[in-house]
Order: sequence, then structure tokens, then C-alpha cells
Amino acid sequence: MRHGKKFNHLGRTASHRSALLSNMACSLIEHKRINTTVAKAKALRVYVEPLLTKAKEDTTHNRRIVFSYLQNKEAVAELFRTVAPKIAERNGGYTRIIKTGFRPGDAADTALIELVDFNELYNPNAEEKKTTRRSRRSATAKKEAVVAEAPVVEEKAAEADSTEEKTEE
Repeated sequence: MRHGKKFNHLGRTASHRSALLSNMACSLIEHKRINTTVAKAKALRVYVEPLLTKAKEDTTHNRRIVFSYLQNKEAVAELFRTVAPKIAERNGGYTRIIKTGFRPGDAADTALIELVDFNELYNPNAEEKKTTRRSRRSATAKKEAVVAEAPVVEEKAAEADSTEEKTEE
């Protein structure tokens, strides 16, 4: 029975589990994605998402709270400097778990956990994403405008050369 079992204990003592999750969270923040087992990835998601939410507001109090969980100055600095501005508009769901098969040694179910906003394959930049008919029409109009302006520039250059010749004579 699972009465009162609120989270996965991962077969570890409380101190070992907190150290494991802290180290995995630091690695996730530093590398933006890590490979682990599915159970650890799910436990890490529950552990790290509230920290990412705290990081969206850069105050001394929030930095100290996050540091109490991570115990790593570099990870906290990375979180507040680079990760937090990128996830500022997102309301939740900062991580993605992708199952990657089974580990060869013990057939454990493995997964890739990553920060959603740092994957360029799934999240292309918003500027590249915008392609509408209106923008294509304006792009062709711009090309025609550039082609139309090119002879004007050549004519101006020819006029400048002729004025230089007149001044020399």
C-alpha cells in the first residue's frame, strides 16, 4: 500500500536523497539537460520547478532560498543570470522529460530531462518562426524596391564621376 507516500523515496535515506536531487539540479542548471533514470527525472522535476519559479524574481531572499536547496554558488548565479530571464514569460512546465530507452547494464528505464526554453530543436526563435503571407509579400516588395534602387545608385555614381571630370577641366 502507498498510504501517505507523497513522493518517490528513490531507495535512499533522506539526506542521501536531498544530496542527490541537489546535485542533479545543479547539473541540470549548468548543462541545461542531463541523462538519468525516469524515476530520478520525475523526482528532479518536482524538486527543481519551484526553484525555477523562485528565480523569476531576483531578490536576495529568493537567492538565499534557492541556495539553501542547491548549495552551489555557481549554479545559483547561472540560474538567476541566464535561465531566469529566458523562462520569465512561462507560467510553469520549465522542464521536459523524454524517455530514451533502457540502460544496457541493468535495463533501467532512462530519460533525458531538459530545460524547455534551451532546446533549439523544439523551440526555434520567435523571429524565425514568424512566416506569414503578409511578411512574404512585403519581402518580395522589398526585393523589388532594392532592385529598383540599384540603378538609381549607379546613376548617382555616374553623375558624381561626371561632375568630378567637369571640375577637373
